[in-house]
Amino acid sequence: MVNFNKKVAILQSNYIPWKGYFDLINSVDEFVIYDDVQYTKNDWRNRNKIKTPNGVKWLSIPVETSGRLTSGRSIRETKIVDKDWNKKHWDTIILNYSKAEYFNDYKEIFEELYQNCTNEYLSEINYAFLTKINDILGIKTNITQSNQYDLSGGRIERLINICKSLNASEYISGPAARNYIDEDLFKQENIKLTWMDYSGYPEYNQLYPSFEHAVSIIDLIFNQGQNSTRFMKSFG
Repeated sequence: MVNFNKKVAILQSNYIPWKGYFDLINSVDEFVIYDDVQYTKNDWRNRNKIKTPNGVKWLSIPVETSGRLTSGRSIRETKIVDKDWNKKHWDTIILNYSKAEYFNDYKEIFEELYQNCTNEYLSEINYAFLTKINDILGIKTNITQSNQYDLSGGRIERLINICKSLNASEYISGPAARNYIDEDLFKQENIKLTWMDYSGYPEYNQLYPSFEHAVSIIDLIFNQGQNSTRFMKSFG
């Protein structure tokens, strides 16, 4: 049966993203991981933030930062350069979250996930975490990857081509894309363009002050457990 009200979102993959990323996934019928674009340094692709007693700390996966990077290495082509990154990250997470109320409820899941994340490509590692966290949160959205679609044309044309391939009636975009998206191009294809609103999130109990929204979803999961979705916006 054709879905005549099909919502689609397209985002680059991030490492253990914040709650807003998962709210966007849960707001659509199809989520496309857009990894056939150039990898950007000092971005969310290979790193994210956690809370510690000394403030916010970055967890970064070491990746190749030379060679073809300047000539356009894609996220999909980006490789890991430290085979022990997963052990280091898990040790850091234990150090900072072992006293969280729900840490023990999810310890085995994340420990296994980190132990098994031995893929040499960043995008595949991000995909493994993304799908497992979706399972934890109960998100059922179908996930596909950009290399499955026609990526011809310019920046916006590629997004529209993916939407058309999926018979999308609505495209939901993150607010940062307002800087470059031409809304008229979506109107010409009869695709409704909607902007995700990340404002107004409620605070929850974090281990360490002061409260910070812009941290990895694992902070919410370890602190709120099965109640995590109460502090997200897409779960009614």
